[in-house]
Amino acid sequence: MTSPLPEGTDRPGQELGRLLLNTGAMSADWAPAFAAVPRSHFVPDLAWAWDEEQGRSVAVNRAGDPDGWLAAVHTDIPLVTQWDDGNHTGTEPGQLSTSSTSQPSLVMSMLRDLDVHPGLKVLEAGAGTGWNAGLLAQRLGSRQVVSIEVDPAIAARATVNLATTGLNPHIVTGDGELGWPTGAPYDRIIATYGLRHIPHAWLQQTRPGGIILAPWGTHYSQRDAIVKLTVADDHHSASGHFTELVGFMKARDQRTPYPEHATHVPEFPGNADTTHRTARTADDLGGPWDVQPFVIGLAVPDVTHVLAHDDAGHSTTAWFYSLTDTSWAAVTWPTDEPQTTTTVYQSGPRRLWQAVEHALDWWDEHNRPAIHRFGLTISDHHHTPWLDTPDHPVPTPAA
Repeated sequence: MTSPLPEGTDRPGQELGRLLLNTGAMSADWAPAFAAVPRSHFVPDLAWAWDEEQGRSVAVNRAGDPDGWLAAVHTDIPLVTQWDDGNHTGTEPGQLSTSSTSQPSLVMSMLRDLDVHPGLKVLEAGAGTGWNAGLLAQRLGSRQVVSIEVDPAIAARATVNLATTGLNPHIVTGDGELGWPTGAPYDRIIATYGLRHIPHAWLQQTRPGGIILAPWGTHYSQRDAIVKLTVADDHHSASGHFTELVGFMKARDQRTPYPEHATHVPEFPGNADTTHRTARTADDLGGPWDVQPFVIGLAVPDVTHVLAHDDAGHSTTAWFYSLTDTSWAAVTWPTDEPQTTTTVYQSGPRRLWQAVEHALDWWDEHNRPAIHRFGLTISDHHHTPWLDTPDHPVPTPAA
């Protein structure tokens, strides 16, 4: 657990609060809850912060460097609190970050978009450290908040952390994708981890007109976008716009099943089709925080990709792998040899690169819409992304 700081030593939290207000990430109605529920009560003594200069996660340890720990806690950055689903020890980072306390500006902007007010009941999927549940409980009352956490150890720590702040929302140990029908119906459901499929149970457990707010994305990239869905009267569908691009740890059973390269490409180029050439460049694919990867994922389902740079920095290769068969594609762009067209290698029943090109052409033809123009409609069996309105679905190769 994390012990509360002595009174008067948590001033950096006040500075962070002012920053969040000034930037608009936190609305004024959330400021009292933010002040009453300090993040410092929820960050363990050992956590990991991303160091831009080193390009890696670095431990911040309260026991050895209390000032450094406090500075990290009250900086607008996410902090990893668990690696490798708990199968990790020591201060060096593990292989896969699997729990964290999210970036404060993102926490507060999601709570702002959740649009809560006294009297509403909220289900949170993914308790984590308990900070988000604590903010909700402070605003709505502990009896109005249920938080479900799949990891028993994390759930136990969240309960203790909340108790240090005098809050006791109901923490359930279980699979968040099943919701918690005992407490249903809910006016709001909020997820604190990335999803590739929004559970049917959440539709069933949300009141008509209620809101589901969740990070959602495709397997094409690790990026998500926050989607704000309004549940229909029949509980069988929900629809709404995306608000912003984000990066969240994924639900344990919805992590991207990265294919083995050798399974798709036992030898290169093998029998690949090389008849297609492209004038597109690597830059056209967009960077991690650009909208292009998200759009490609919407338009080219069940595909993932990797950008590889050769050790000497002379070329960049984009690899695309189908997750439903052994189709693959590859395009290599020399960095020091300008050229108008590039050979494309494609194999298998799907022509993946041409599907990517069609997605980018469609995005260009619609004046390169930003993320907030896109939306999603979910039903019992389908997730349908759209542009501007639900009657304009994003075209896919099968459409």
